[in-house]
Amino acid sequence: MVYRLRFVLFNSYPFICFFLPFTLGVYFILGRTGWVRSAKLWLIAASLFFYGWWNPKFVSLLIASICLNYACGFLIGRTRPSRQARYLLAAGVVANLVCLGYFKYANFFIENYDHLFSGNFSLINITLPLGISFYTFTQIAFLVDVYRGIAVEFDFANYALFVTYFPHLIAGPILHHKQMMPQFAERKTYRVRADNLVIGLTYFCMGLVKKILLADHLSSVASGAFAASEHGQVSMLTAWVGAFAYTFQLYFDFSGYCDMAIGISRMFGVVLPFNFNSPYKAANIIDFWRRWHMTLSAFLRDYVYISLGGNRLGHVRRHVNLMATMFIGGLWHGASWTFVVWGVLHGILLVINHLWSDLKQQWRIGVGSSGTVLRYTSVAVTFLCVMVLWVFFRATTFSSAWNMLSGMTGASGVSGQIVKLDFYLLAAPILAFLFPNSQEWVAKLEGLQLKSVFGIRIGYAAWGLTMGAVLCSCLWTLLMARHKSEFLYFQF
Repeated sequence: MVYRLRFVLFNSYPFICFFLPFTLGVYFILGRTGWVRSAKLWLIAASLFFYGWWNPKFVSLLIASICLNYACGFLIGRTRPSRQARYLLAAGVVANLVCLGYFKYANFFIENYDHLFSGNFSLINITLPLGISFYTFTQIAFLVDVYRGIAVEFDFANYALFVTYFPHLIAGPILHHKQMMPQFAERKTYRVRADNLVIGLTYFCMGLVKKILLADHLSSVASGAFAASEHGQVSMLTAWVGAFAYTFQLYFDFSGYCDMAIGISRMFGVVLPFNFNSPYKAANIIDFWRRWHMTLSAFLRDYVYISLGGNRLGHVRRHVNLMATMFIGGLWHGASWTFVVWGVLHGILLVINHLWSDLKQQWRIGVGSSGTVLRYTSVAVTFLCVMVLWVFFRATTFSSAWNMLSGMTGASGVSGQIVKLDFYLLAAPILAFLFPNSQEWVAKLEGLQLKSVFGIRIGYAAWGLTMGAVLCSCLWTLLMARHKSEFLYFQF
């Protein structure tokens, strides 16, 4: 099973050297001959094969989910805005949540029931399907969009491709129907374009570098510190270095995956939404959540927070809705109370941030000032809060989280366990804080005046060759690596 999992990793030899080029080649051959429908069906089949390689039995679950949600959406579209449509929407959302709840939370509920009521229910032997949280949220968003009249197209092949599309299937980003369906309907999407291939390769290489050169190296530092915290108290140095390393490991791991997903999709002529916008440069927690995991933040805002009433029912209700949204966001990340506490604490910080923003507007604090020093201070405080809360996100138990947090206060002494300090701990914050992010780099490259000689864009050719050399270097690094890790967000 471990070997099979490596096939669906974007940072694996089988994917980079075999699956991706073969899938691209057939896709563009079909598209060039004008068989757009065939190209679309090929991409669906390739995506199902990609998903099923890890565990074939879950392909049937994915197909059943697609068929049931499509049928429910079709009926909602035919009957909206009637009471029947509302019932169908409720039934569809509940069915999706029940399926997700069984696979992801059944044992969590059993454990908590046994603990609270001294029960003796046995845990269920459940394997969590890869990507179930992402494709479930994607399809819930589709049902709600149909009910709201936003999604109006019901081509089954387009819908199946929208859900199964392999660049986003395993770990996002979470897609909206309106973002993807127009692209799948355009014939130019299925034609080879040099700019798409080169820009896609650029994003892919950027993501691959983030993953194998930064995230994978930082993981050993973070894992060592958190493993020590599971067995007892840790020193201040160990705790802070471990939390610092995990803060950047998670960022470069998940943003690296999203860059690779965006790059792969761009090669196919399809533009995916960005998921990160330099989140550690945020000046407050509200700004952080506008920059971190942007598609999840948008989903929680549009389909949870606004559905609960948003800010339309007064300040108190707004804060209650915000806390409920972050509670759900925390639980979505994993079946553990540590995730829930992480989400609730972020909710508290968001409420405090909103209250402070209201006070600043009322008292006109900071109006007319340049605020450079204040902004740098705000960025530092925000980053510190985010890093401390990541301890709950990473720790497997509350005792481990407590050992890390108490260690960060110096309760267990300044030094003790030996921590690994290396170049990557210095390079990670420099890249995150001082350098442009991936989309800013690519925007600069796209803005260059590229000259054409004999119909060939020299700029794109040189750029593509450079990215090809980077890819070869990454493949060599992968070959030499002793440990090939999966992406962190695969477990969610």
